[in-house]
Amino acid sequence: MNAATSSPRIEWFDASTIRSYRWPDTEYGRHARRFLLPILEEGAEAYVRNVRTRLLLFSVDGTPIPVTVNDREYDNSYVCSPYTHYVSYAKEELVLLRNRALIRGLEALLTGIGLLLKLSSFNRVVHVNNWLLSTNLYPALSEEQWAAVLDRIVSLFPRHAVVFRSISPSLNAGLLDRLRAAKCRLVPSRQIYLLRTDAEGFGNAKSRWLLKRDGALAAKNGYEQVGAGGMTDADIPRIAELYRMLYLDKYSWHNPQFTERMLETALREGTLELHGFRRDGRLDAVLGFYVREGAMTTPLFGYDTSLPQELGLYRVLSARLIEIARERGLLLHESSGAAQFKRNRGAEAEIEYSAVRVRHLPLRRRWCWISLEWLLARIGVPLLRKFKL
Repeated sequence: MNAATSSPRIEWFDASTIRSYRWPDTEYGRHARRFLLPILEEGAEAYVRNVRTRLLLFSVDGTPIPVTVNDREYDNSYVCSPYTHYVSYAKEELVLLRNRALIRGLEALLTGIGLLLKLSSFNRVVHVNNWLLSTNLYPALSEEQWAAVLDRIVSLFPRHAVVFRSISPSLNAGLLDRLRAAKCRLVPSRQIYLLRTDAEGFGNAKSRWLLKRDGALAAKNGYEQVGAGGMTDADIPRIAELYRMLYLDKYSWHNPQFTERMLETALREGTLELHGFRRDGRLDAVLGFYVREGAMTTPLFGYDTSLPQELGLYRVLSARLIEIARERGLLLHESSGAAQFKRNRGAEAEIEYSAVRVRHLPLRRRWCWISLEWLLARIGVPLLRKFKL
């Protein structure tokens, strides 16, 4: 453990010292302890199969922030590997453009970029507030505290780029301004969808009708709604299978590959709040979300893709998620994908960024992030908006 001498007070802990840390007795602190302590003690791969990383815990005036450190690991999930996000996963998603010539051209471009990125040690990165999930929601720290975290990490890891993933203007306005002032590069990462369920007169007539129709499908098709209290350890293999069917088999194996150990912890400790739909005793659809600072997001989402589409399991899950967000007055972060479906139900598109500090690195390490920011702002973002991805 090292302690900073300046205010705010920054300390950091690893697997060998974490037992000396006093977790704050707050809702956030208790959640962080239940989620992070097992991963620190057992290693990330025990919980997310395709993640190899060094996990640290930074204490910022007592508030715990997870930080991951990597050097290469080009086969990692994108939650720790910017190469996977911007090259490997991006190649897979080119099919969504539905333009053969454009796909071929961009695939060749990504292959060339990928070779250059590896030459510049692109994956030598430290991710701040990295929960190893598709979307990282940020705790409430002041701009000064975040600035102190950034400075401390740069001093500890002077040869690494420092990355704040999952930054969006709506959710992280103050942090975004602070990181911009610190000369971080704002590299576009994806187009996300935000649903403001607490807005007066939520949705329009069409979106309200669609949600009502979606919600009615469960009872129509004989499904019983269940929450975490209705699930047991016996459901864990099925939950893993449902997540694999959708997020891995259908979408990409670059998504986080949650292990049964991760799902057991989610169920037992409530690190993700689980809901699902069961028919004839079998769980056929499941979602798991967490909430932070008035926003909720769903890193666990899956259903039996072998069943007939007429059952509408994706629609049923989505309707249930929106219903929970409305009941609790939360902003729903719907991540990316299924763009038209989400737009039709009232979600608004927004570009999400990775804020990257590289000014402390030599030019041979900086150029890749500078070039990527330029290319994505001028080519990637216009394509996302044109094709509504």
